[in-house]
Amino acid sequence: MKDREAKAASLLTRITVVRVVLVPVVMWLLLDGHHLAHAYGVAAGLFGIAAATDFLDGFLARRWRAATTLGSFLDTTADKLLVSGVLVALVGAGRASPWIATIIVARELLIMGLRGVVAVDGTVMRPSVWGKAKTNVQFLAILMAILRTPDPLGPLFPDQWAMLAAAAVTVLSAVEYLARFSGSITGSPRR
Repeated sequence: MKDREAKAASLLTRITVVRVVLVPVVMWLLLDGHHLAHAYGVAAGLFGIAAATDFLDGFLARRWRAATTLGSFLDTTADKLLVSGVLVALVGAGRASPWIATIIVARELLIMGLRGVVAVDGTVMRPSVWGKAKTNVQFLAILMAILRTPDPLGPLFPDQWAMLAAAAVTVLSAVEYLARFSGSITGSPRR
């Protein structure tokens, strides 16, 4: 049984590593996309694969009951790298607002710090509905920004509307986590 668990954990780790390895490749394609034929299409495909690995390793970890502390740490870190790295590249390519990228990256840093504070109490921060919604909306908005349509929808491109939605959901998820774990921050006992 231990051999099966070790193999499952090893496969899940490899899936997460694929996500991490794809981050600089997608960033490079976005930043040098104007020099390369089909760079944005390839970047979108690779980003889609990277995003899919997030869902795949989470699904497999739950199905196989193979969730580990290391796996959870690696998965969370890979997600932050994917979103933050690709957003930075999109800002550099002129396809994302630096303000929205700052909101999203700041939330990721804030919640990462909160995870550390909560861990001191021996508590694990499980993803909430808002956290999962945030990830999905961010992945969609980023994919849309990579594949920007040629025509705007009113004053903004469709991906810019999606980025505004991503920023809103990102802020709401941060507020939800801060409210849920405020006792860990203030040192007051939890109810």
